[in-house]
Amino acid sequence: MAVSGAEVEKRLSVLATVLGARSAEVSRDVSRHILARVPQLGGDTDVLGLLRSSVSENVVTLLHIFEHGVAVRNTEAPVAALEYARRLAQRDIAMSALVRAYRLGHLRFLRWCLDELDRECPDEEVFSGVNRRLLDVSFGYIDTISEQVVEAYQGERNLWLMSQAAARTGRVREILVGEQVDPELTESVLGYRLRQHHVGLVLWAPERSHGRAAMSRLDRLIGMLAAALDLCSGPLFVARDEALAWAWLPLGGRREVPWQLLTDTAEDGDRSVRMCAGDVEYGIDGFRRTHRQALRARDMALAAAPGHRVTLYSRVAPVALMCQDIDELRAWVWSVLGELATDDDHCALLRETVQIFLATGCSYTATAHRQILHKNTVQYRISKAEEAMGQSVHERRTDLGVALLACQYLGPPVLRAEAS
Repeated sequence: MAVSGAEVEKRLSVLATVLGARSAEVSRDVSRHILARVPQLGGDTDVLGLLRSSVSENVVTLLHIFEHGVAVRNTEAPVAALEYARRLAQRDIAMSALVRAYRLGHLRFLRWCLDELDRECPDEEVFSGVNRRLLDVSFGYIDTISEQVVEAYQGERNLWLMSQAAARTGRVREILVGEQVDPELTESVLGYRLRQHHVGLVLWAPERSHGRAAMSRLDRLIGMLAAALDLCSGPLFVARDEALAWAWLPLGGRREVPWQLLTDTAEDGDRSVRMCAGDVEYGIDGFRRTHRQALRARDMALAAAPGHRVTLYSRVAPVALMCQDIDELRAWVWSVLGELATDDDHCALLRETVQIFLATGCSYTATAHRQILHKNTVQYRISKAEEAMGQSVHERRTDLGVALLACQYLGPPVLRAEAS
C-alpha cells in the first residue's frame, strides 16, 4: 500500500523536529567535515566564524522547510551564507571551493537525516517515501541557495577586483609622476615590493582583438614570463585600457635578466601580443626609469614598419631616444648613410654586412665567418657600401652604427623609397 503524501510530510516534519533539537551538533559536524576536505576555506577567526554561521543558518533553514513544508522556490539564502561568500571573494579563494563546500555539506547533512529516518521509520515503504521527499526538497534547496551564493560571490569579486585595480592604478600613477610615496604603504596597496630590482614592460594586443579576451592574454603572458624567469614574487600588472597594459617584473637582488629567454618566452607565448622592455633598475626611481625606457621602446616599435614583436630598450636605446621626431631622424640617417639608406634588397644586404663588420671590430675574417661568406665577398660588399655612402666605414663609426641600427629596427620609415 502506497504511503500518502500527508503521511510523508508528517514523518518529515517529525524528523526535522528531532534533528532541530540537535541542530548545533549537526552544524558543528558539517562544518568540521567541510574544513577537513576543503582546507582553503579556513582562515582567521572572523572567516571561520562566518563559515560556522553559514552552515548553522543553512541547517536551521532547511530543517524549518522540512518541518513546515515551506516552498523552496520562495527561500532566500541566509545572511551569513551570502556574507561568507562575499568574504571568500575578497580573499581570492576560488569559487569552486565554495561550491564544493555546499556539495560536501549537503552530503553530510543527508547522512544525519537518513540515520535518524532509519531509526524513526522501520517500515520500508514509509522510509522510501520520506527518503524521496527528503532528497527532492534538500536538493532543491541547495540548488536555489547555491545559485544565490554564487551570484553574491561573483558580484563581490567583480567589485573587489575593480576597487583593487583602481587602487593599484592610482598608486602606480603617483609613483610615475614623481610624487613622494610611503614605501611601506604603497607596497601594501600594490602587493609588490618597490625596494628591489625591476624590469618595466609595456604590452599591447592587436587592434582586432580588444576587450577582456585581449587583457586576459596580456595577463597570461606576464604569468608565463614570471614562470620562465623564476621570479622571487608575483609581477605587478596594471591595465591601461582594453588592449594595453603596463607591468613590472620583480627581480629581488638580481641585477641581470636572461634577455634571450625573456624574448623567446614572449615570442613563443602569444604571437599576437607585442612587448617592450626597459632595463634592469633598482628602487622607486628605478621603477619609474625602467617604465620610461619601455615606453620609449614602444614609441620606436610603433613607428617601425612592420616592427618587432619584442623590443628591448637595451638594444635600441639610441634610436628609441631619437624617435620623438621621425622626420629629423630620417634626415639624419640619410645624411650618414647616403644611398646606402635605399629601401631595396641590395642595400639591405650591404647594411647587414657593414653592421656585422663594425660589431667584429672591422675584421673581414670574423665578418666572413659570421655570414658564412668568403673573405673576398665581404671586402667587395664593404667597398660597395662605402661607394654608396660616399665615405669610408671607418669614418663616423659611432654615427654609422646608430644609423644602421635605426634602419634595422625601423625599416621603411627611415629609408629612401628609391635611389636619388
